Amino acid sequence: MCPFTGKKSNRANKVSFSNHKTKKLQFVNLQYKRIWWEAGKRYVKLRLSTKALKTIEKNGLDAVAKKAGIDLRKK
Repeated sequence: MCPFTGKKSNRANKVSFSNHKTKKLQFVNLQYKRIWWEAGKRYVKLRLSTKALKTIEKNGLDAVAKKAGIDLRKK
């Protein structure tokens, strides 16, 4: 699960050619990334989704972490 966006795996049906349905999980695209935290003057290693990465590039790490309620000083 991504801590910034709240995205988690989705349960779906895998449908065969004969229309036989079995359950499967569709996982979130999670990545381990080292991101420079300007306020802390250091790198922070995070496991986040690619959607969260795009949001951090657009709005900045501090704004996204504050909106998600994540304290970066702990990590």
